[in-house]
Amino acid sequence: MRIDAIRAYQVDLPLHEGSYKWSGGNAVSVFDSTVVAVHTDDGLTGWGEVCPLGPAYLPAYARGARTGIAEIAPQLLGADPLALGELNERMDRAMRGHPYVKSAIDMACWDLLGQASRLPVATLMGGHVGDDFALYRAISQEEPAAMAARVAEYRKQGYRKFQLKVGGDPDTDIARIRTVAAELSPGDVLIADANTGWTQHVALRVADAVKDVNVYLEQPCMTYEQCLAVRQHTNRPFVLDEVIDSLDMVVRGVADRAMDVINLKISKVGGLTRARLIRDFCVSAGIAMTIEDTWGGDITTAAIAHLAHSTPERFLFSATDFNSYVTVSFADGAPRRQNGRLAASREPGLGVRPKMDVLGKPVIDVRR
Repeated sequence: MRIDAIRAYQVDLPLHEGSYKWSGGNAVSVFDSTVVAVHTDDGLTGWGEVCPLGPAYLPAYARGARTGIAEIAPQLLGADPLALGELNERMDRAMRGHPYVKSAIDMACWDLLGQASRLPVATLMGGHVGDDFALYRAISQEEPAAMAARVAEYRKQGYRKFQLKVGGDPDTDIARIRTVAAELSPGDVLIADANTGWTQHVALRVADAVKDVNVYLEQPCMTYEQCLAVRQHTNRPFVLDEVIDSLDMVVRGVADRAMDVINLKISKVGGLTRARLIRDFCVSAGIAMTIEDTWGGDITTAAIAHLAHSTPERFLFSATDFNSYVTVSFADGAPRRQNGRLAASREPGLGVRPKMDVLGKPVIDVRR
């Protein structure tokens, strides 16, 4: 099997809630997603997706993804898409860095591997664990009472894990955490996610103010060293996200006892191949994971589901279903939440069948 063509499509994903707000005054109302199709000379097509959370979140942006895919695609024609290790080496030789550019291509090749072997990606990654798994719900940054109302609304939909977007004024953030915590039921999980928005001294102040609250603190500061300083001065369980961009960073974090949980974002580390490697290391090191991505729609949600569903249950802290946040569906077969839980498809590959009438014409079309 050889790669015959790589095509990419652009799709807008508006949000049900109108906008999504996080630290630093950042907000998005419509996500710009890129869907990639890898066509082979055997007639199979694998599908992937990459959707950066705007250019202000990470060193990634939607038009950059498409520019990078157009640059790298010609150098992948004729390659074996099932030789995933060599394929990733080939992409790295063609383009240094920019892991998010490579993620959708790698994801599409996992889809091809599943189709060719007639196995679900979750089976190839270790096998389905249980019938389904729990999701978290991100709560956009608002006033404390409004965020508490959102939590109550999503609990009715079956969610039990809630990620509050904080990282602003410390007094308001303390109120957000305390107001929401007061509304939780036994068994609920609360995460206060600053998205790098606090300076070190502010993070320490907030951590001290909520030391009696059953809350996880997530990525309080911009740098790893600042987060580590906060970690060493708080008794709250600690999550690292934005700084976790490679296996090397996870190894460093384990050595420093810098976190209890990581957020493993597929596109940030370069695709499912490297995400699985990090997942397996975390399992061996005893570190729990939220498995997710920067954002996305049906295909990203399917990829998350396969990686999460094949993760040992006690190490899967949570996962997310991005396609429930947005108003546009562009693929049949994508997993849909039921009572705050999700299950990966049992069909070969990712189990998705894109709706070409929604995707429209390709914006990138590279062929042999």
